[in-house]
Amino acid sequence: MQVIDSHTEGEPTRVIVSGGPDLGTGSLTERLIRFREQADCYREFAVNEPRGWEAIVGALLCEPNDPSCDAGVIFFNNVGYLGMCGHGMIGVAVTLHYLGRIGLGIQRIETPVGVVTVDVVGANEVTIENVPSYRLRKNVRVEVDGIGTVEGDVAWGGNWFFMVHGSPVPLKRENLDELVLLSRRVSAALAAQGHTGENGAVIDHVEFAIESATAPVDGEGCNSVNFVLCPGGIYDRSPCGTGTSAKLACLAADGTLLPNEQWTQDSVTGGRFRASYRPGASLPDGKETIVAKITGRSFICGETTLINQEGDPFGQPVEEGQVSELGQALKVKEGSGANSMGADHAS
Repeated sequence: MQVIDSHTEGEPTRVIVSGGPDLGTGSLTERLIRFREQADCYREFAVNEPRGWEAIVGALLCEPNDPSCDAGVIFFNNVGYLGMCGHGMIGVAVTLHYLGRIGLGIQRIETPVGVVTVDVVGANEVTIENVPSYRLRKNVRVEVDGIGTVEGDVAWGGNWFFMVHGSPVPLKRENLDELVLLSRRVSAALAAQGHTGENGAVIDHVEFAIESATAPVDGEGCNSVNFVLCPGGIYDRSPCGTGTSAKLACLAADGTLLPNEQWTQDSVTGGRFRASYRPGASLPDGKETIVAKITGRSFICGETTLINQEGDPFGQPVEEGQVSELGQALKVKEGSGANSMGADHAS
């Protein structure tokens, strides 16, 4: 299997360029289902130990079903599949440019949850215009062991998020272990107390965020600092593209961020996304949506051939869910519900 590795603001992406499964034709959602049900061993092989690790997001390049698109992609991680991935899409665009498959400027890339427009600004800088995002519920209260009552919003940005108001501990690198532990508890409490996205979809991302005391001035400072727990129980090194989209949807719904107003978010590890939004189309049930525009940087890390050598006693991938109680729980729940944007499940 031939792969190209990159990182977007510190978060890794591994793009399969050859040696992946043949998923046939049809919609990207149909092909994602085939991937999950008939070829999941390719996902495990590409991103799990011993060839990968839990923070890697994988991306399988596909022929698009939509003739207006330049490429199609299915994202996946250590425990399952993703409807969309913001940092991953930036990494895919940089990888396609590195391979000479796309040039600078506007491109359209199809995902299982819709078409994402990408603007390749330079060899290492990309702006994505995400799928429509919206807030489903505001001020949801959850009782969490070791924390108490936690309040936040349930929002969609290409994946389902619980956007916690604030953070139980300071958002600093030295608190990463505690942040992972506490966010896992929030995730478990959401599931135990019956909180879901649309149509029973699992809320599998949790964000802690604090408003920054230093607003952006001349490229310095930011509006917000965040920490995001991803499926499989690992945190996002970047500010999370789909999470930033979900955050903008909440800010827009509250009237605290205007259309086209620039907004900057840093991750707890120092990655940065610059973002804005425009109003999107209303959903059939009347919910208002926004379309987020997010700019970030990605850099190529390596070109690799992944091998399963005959006789290797550790050649079979190790599922992270086998060593992570949360990861296993999320894997079991995967596919339990559909979301309103067209994916079978957004991990």
